[in-house]
Amino acid sequence: MASLSSTTPTIPPVLRFRATDSKSLSDSFWKSRVIACCLRSENLVKLGAGVNLSRDPVVKRSLQKRVVIRSATIEEIEAEKSAIEKDAKSKMEKTIETLRTSFNAIRTGRANVAMLDKIEVEYYGSPVSLKSIAQISTPDGTSLLLQPYDKSSLKAIEKAILSSDLGMTPNSDGDVIRLSLPPLTSERRKELTKVVAKQSEEGKVALRNLRRDALKSYDKLEKEKKLSEDNLKDMSSDLQKLVDTYMKKIEELCKQKEKELLKV
Repeated sequence: MASLSSTTPTIPPVLRFRATDSKSLSDSFWKSRVIACCLRSENLVKLGAGVNLSRDPVVKRSLQKRVVIRSATIEEIEAEKSAIEKDAKSKMEKTIETLRTSFNAIRTGRANVAMLDKIEVEYYGSPVSLKSIAQISTPDGTSLLLQPYDKSSLKAIEKAILSSDLGMTPNSDGDVIRLSLPPLTSERRKELTKVVAKQSEEGKVALRNLRRDALKSYDKLEKEKKLSEDNLKDMSSDLQKLVDTYMKKIEELCKQKEKELLKV
């Protein structure tokens, strides 16, 4: 009778595990058969701590980075809104001041020092404000008196006045320059009224541009997820109210100036 060892199947030399408590493979084949496992390497795929013995493709879990978007707090939203509105309001104030200065430079019935605010003189090769190189006064309601700090600038001052839209002819005696305001004709008053209307419209355009810039800043905050759509609507509404306030200021200045021009 053939011994058991002579008929024991050969274990493939891929992976061989032996039971340390077995005396011999031939004495206990079935026990060693259970303990000794033969696994083909091409069917062995490790997945984490488990083992996949099939040839099916293994789906690996991909770890995605979680992005957490934190909504801005009410305090942060108010701070952003306040900063943008403060900047816009400051620029709107400057627009009103610029318009007021322009209106003051438009002559009415009485002499006014502010009429010369926009006059610039070519002084030693550089344009400078007339007020910075001459003392200006109003001896009466129909004339202006200019006394240059440097008498050599007399000619340059006369030239600047003649090239302006003041409609006045300077009269110099070598020391001072006198400007006499001729009475405003009805035709001239109407022309100046049109100038006022044009400057008022330019001021309104400047306000609209400031509103556009502020809205762009709000849109940027929304794209950065710092503002919600509702926040954006509320802030845009408040901005429009601010613009409307300054629009009314321009209209009031315009009406006031027109009234001065048309006053008999």
